[in-house]
Amino acid sequence: MVSRELLSKKIEKMPSKLLEEVANYISYIEYRETKGEVKVQDITLASEKSLAKEWLSSEEERAWEHL
Repeated sequence: MVSRELLSKKIEKMPSKLLEEVANYISYIEYRETKGEVKVQDITLASEKSLAKEWLSSEEERAWEHL
């Protein structure tokens, strides 16, 4: 595992022109961890109950019985 101290040292040694790229990547990781995945999970969980009525219907069973 990489420590914060090691990352700080690596960032200090980087050329200034690369710092914006590093900052953008960190922002992307933060977004992905806090927004992207959570929204997908929330939508899936929220829709499950309402879609269950359709999934359990006789019409749905007939539609899938040949597969």
